[in-house]
Amino acid sequence: MTTLLVANRGEIARRIFRTAKRMGMRTVAAYSDADAHLPFVREADAAIRIGPAPAIESYLAIDRVIAAAREAKADLVHPGYGFLAERPEFASAVDAAGMRFVGPPANVLAALGDKAEAKALAERVNVPVLPGYRGDDQSDEAFVFGARSVGYPVIIKPVAGGGGIGMQTVREERELRDALARARRIATAAFGDERLLLERLVEHARHVEVQILADDHGTVISVGDRDCSAQRRHQKIVEEAPAPLGSDQRRQRMADSAIAIAREAGYRGAGTVEFVVDDRSFFFLEVNARLQVEHPVTEMVFGLDLVEQQLRIALGEQLDFQARQHGRQHSVEARVYAEDPAAGFLPSTGRLVHVRWPARPGVRVDAGYEEGDVITRHYDPLLAKVIAFGGDRRIALGMLSNALDETEILGVRTNLGFLRALVRKFNKQGTISFHTELVEGILPELVAAPTAAPDEAYAVAAAVVAAGARDRRDPWTGAGAWRIGEGSATTIVLREGAREQAVRLSGSGPYTYAGHRVAAVDEAHRWLVDGSQAAAAASDGVVWASVGGATWELETGPREREVEATAGAEVAAPMPGLVISASAVADRHVRRGDLLFVVEAMKMELRVEAPADGKVTRVLASVGQQVERGQRLAEFEVDQA
Repeated sequence: MTTLLVANRGEIARRIFRTAKRMGMRTVAAYSDADAHLPFVREADAAIRIGPAPAIESYLAIDRVIAAAREAKADLVHPGYGFLAERPEFASAVDAAGMRFVGPPANVLAALGDKAEAKALAERVNVPVLPGYRGDDQSDEAFVFGARSVGYPVIIKPVAGGGGIGMQTVREERELRDALARARRIATAAFGDERLLLERLVEHARHVEVQILADDHGTVISVGDRDCSAQRRHQKIVEEAPAPLGSDQRRQRMADSAIAIAREAGYRGAGTVEFVVDDRSFFFLEVNARLQVEHPVTEMVFGLDLVEQQLRIALGEQLDFQARQHGRQHSVEARVYAEDPAAGFLPSTGRLVHVRWPARPGVRVDAGYEEGDVITRHYDPLLAKVIAFGGDRRIALGMLSNALDETEILGVRTNLGFLRALVRKFNKQGTISFHTELVEGILPELVAAPTAAPDEAYAVAAAVVAAGARDRRDPWTGAGAWRIGEGSATTIVLREGAREQAVRLSGSGPYTYAGHRVAAVDEAHRWLVDGSQAAAAASDGVVWASVGGATWELETGPREREVEATAGAEVAAPMPGLVISASAVADRHVRRGDLLFVVEAMKMELRVEAPADGKVTRVLASVGQQVERGQRLAEFEVDQA
């Protein structure tokens, strides 16, 4: 029996295991301490601990992953995406250990992982590339000259890595040096390589990628294309297949270009060749030498299993099928993240107290987490991918919209409301003016301003508290609260920020409050509010209530005693993460908005700025320190002008 170790976690590990089990393989999970209780660990035939929570000590530690693969007696090692997936040194280590790496050879990963070298390769096979600068001289002056040569706006990219990490858009020369410093810092932290390149920015362009497969017998094919233009901060949000290009000739030229690049590189396995597309032409961007996050949309349209093809290629088999799409079939995927759009998409952590994924024909969910799991600060905040399939683009978008409406997640803040608004926008707008800058341009339409919880939310939240206080085996609490003269009734005090509300519930289930009737249903955490479905659950002094597609957090614990502020303003971590820059100096005067710290977590950098004109009296955090959300980074004294 073939043994497969997956050197990854979460939804991609679960997805690979499903295919491997269907193919009769023995599956092995490699996990960190933070992930010990996640579904992918339970679902594997065997699981091996590889280290502590920080990725650098576990999922990025090549020696530990190889040791786990040896212990498992693995024949194949699948890297998934991210982490070590495109590291040539990892592919070499797998080969040296006598196992087979599910992906391209190390020399191919090295060539294509260097964006400058990949562009030179594309030029050799006459595939157009964007003008820019990708020289060995990495000084600021070289980039200044390069930007002047191609003209602004430009985009700065790390030479190594991918996934949009570290990319910086620069519209004026005065912004360039700061953007270079920021990109180098991120590139070094993420990829261990600070080298950068510069390209002319094609505005209002589309991001289109071609899926390829290549075996060891000289066969290279393309399996359609995908549009990934719905992005925020260069991170993909919604992807679809096929790309709505409108021109079969252009589609074929892009497929031919992708195949030519793969042949020139000596590619093996599954990969994606990415292009930027404008109204008239297309330009090569890069090769992602691995499985993509958005691969399910291609699988649904073409009716094949890309992971199966990866595994068969790694076992030395020859590709023996033709990729053929039938009719007008279309698939769309949305990425569900644990993040707070109203707070600038800050990552959110905590325990998932309620999860309900959509279950309907034509909808697939690739989820890394289930109810009860804990989202930590250590990894990417992707919770799941919801994928819909239909006869055409309009139908697929409609099905995805319905599926997102049926998705419920309580316990952490998510981007579900943002996704629902975005998919409705796409459904209404169609493909008109659809480009990589669209989402950033319409963010105010997609991110609803926080609103006070309505009476319906207070009613169901109070019902959760009241129902949780009952023990039907106890004659004193089994019938619920009771008051002389009014029968079953109780008062629950709930708080939303500074607002405190006493909710007087009547009844012992169903309950009534402010004219609203709340009744539990058979499924856990499911309620009916005035006959409409709602969800609510309590955890650690907070009741999460979802009513009418919106979610509120209402506190049940006692209000903390407020201490009068005497020193001024707070300088605190906006999210849990790592301090990667500390400009604050004790006894130095600063102006409001001056940079004091930079905190990084989950692929994001956030500035912590001076809250007012004043003085840092004491620095409490240093570079390399892990901090919690709300942790004070410095003591600050506001000027008393």
